[in-house]
Amino acid sequence: QVQLVESGGGLVQAGGSLRLSCAASGRTFSSHAMGWFRRAPGKEREFVAAISWSNSKYYADSVKGRFTISRDNAKKTVYLQMNSLKPEDTAVYYCAVLTGRAMGVDPLLYDYWGQGTQVTVSS
Repeated sequence: QVQLVESGGGLVQAGGSLRLSCAASGRTFSSHAMGWFRRAPGKEREFVAAISWSNSKYYADSVKGRFTISRDNAKKTVYLQMNSLKPEDTAVYYCAVLTGRAMGVDPLLYDYWGQGTQVTVSS
């Protein structure tokens, strides 16, 4: 069983930055891929970024060049640094664990989810 707790969300003006954190429990954190997803009001949950156990990274086109995913296995934490934020980045952001595969963009592949943290970007 893995438990995930996100933090770091908040209200920021367009062009600003936030860093989200996702702290995980469980002994095998370092061997799993991690992902960030988001759900905006009235929209489907969408992939944002993922990082494999070997630190390979993949980003959605909408955030490429602005967001950076990273992980600290000693702290069992994955981060999402978000720069140059836009109002369209407003959403609830979720982290998730993917077991058994190197990486994925389909939320259905992910086994454990956090409760989410709200990010609001004002124009």
